[in-house]
Amino acid sequence: MSQTATNTAPANDSAGLGPVLTFLFALSCGALAANLYYAQPLVSLMGSDLGLAVAAESSIVTVAQIGYAIGLIFLVPLGDLVENRKLILLTMGANVVALTGLALAPGLTLLFAGMLIVGITSCAAQMLVPLAANLAPEEERGAVVGNVMSGLLGGILLARPVSSFLADYLGWRGVFGLSAALIAVLAAVSLVLLPRREPGGERGYLALIRSLGRLFVNEPVLRRRGLYHAAMFAAFSLFWTAAPIILMRDPFDFSPSGVALFALAGVLGVFAAPVAGRLADRGFSRIGTVCAIAMVVAGFLVSTFGTTSLAALVFAAVVVDLGVQANLVFGQREIFRLAPDIRNRLNAVYMTTFFIGGALGSALASPVLEVGGWLGVCVLGMAMPGAALIYFALVDGAGD
Repeated sequence: MSQTATNTAPANDSAGLGPVLTFLFALSCGALAANLYYAQPLVSLMGSDLGLAVAAESSIVTVAQIGYAIGLIFLVPLGDLVENRKLILLTMGANVVALTGLALAPGLTLLFAGMLIVGITSCAAQMLVPLAANLAPEEERGAVVGNVMSGLLGGILLARPVSSFLADYLGWRGVFGLSAALIAVLAAVSLVLLPRREPGGERGYLALIRSLGRLFVNEPVLRRRGLYHAAMFAAFSLFWTAAPIILMRDPFDFSPSGVALFALAGVLGVFAAPVAGRLADRGFSRIGTVCAIAMVVAGFLVSTFGTTSLAALVFAAVVVDLGVQANLVFGQREIFRLAPDIRNRLNAVYMTTFFIGGALGSALASPVLEVGGWLGVCVLGMAMPGAALIYFALVDGAGD
């Protein structure tokens, strides 16, 4: 059963969306986004299993994030050009195949190839978010997108504890195998329930892709918001790639299940999304952005005591996640106001910009930890959002 919706028929846009579909969108976004983060607490297990050097372990996460950025650039914009339901289902199907291959990877070459393709195809999550925005009636759009984003953020934040816990019983391969099964089930349900939507765009694919760079250059709000969150997401990825490595060493000697319990502290970040949305609706985006960025700086400052204090690490995990998730919502709310007919491309540019930052953060985690220790990680973690604050002060004085 399906419905066709176009940009020129608002009544039809809203007809296919309700509580059940909203829940499906949220759950699917969360499950797809989680694929990028399952490996964060498992890099030591994966590296030792396949003979990867310790200093290169964080590159496992980096490859997935690079893949996600590739998907955002080359696949997500297709939502402004081709029928959305078909695009999403094909991408989810490819994701299932990639996850299965990753779970069976016999060596490093196929491991990295699998992580790259998993990252590329997990971008189906960012096809669902603008589809939800387009299908929702105007008076409910904010609430619907907020609910879908809560699901996406929940998937990101739960991925680490879930993968750490499951790895104790199923190994790292079992984690990705179960993810493949979950995405397969969600794709089957989406095949029945997901409504059709034919976009109104008529430009060709190459013109569509070329327009992404122009959007970044010509839309200052999009550019600023993308760069703010690139710095924030780099710090986020740095923390969550390095912290599990520290926790598995002396003096903590955590098991994967212990890391899972620690990672649950980050799940509190999901509560930042609705609060940030309400603050933005009331005109507090600017002060909210400053507070969100400052929270991440403060979190890394406290985490300098993390080599001896578990409480300091827990505090940092909570504060860093709250700040990063709040800033994401502030940014996404602003960019979706720019041009409703190109939401897929706006979302693609925004997400690509900050996922490049995330890939940089995760790539730096292991080498910085090896050379500068945990203190080096904390100093870099403070510098990244600190640079965003300086940028905000210099270029955002006139407001968004």
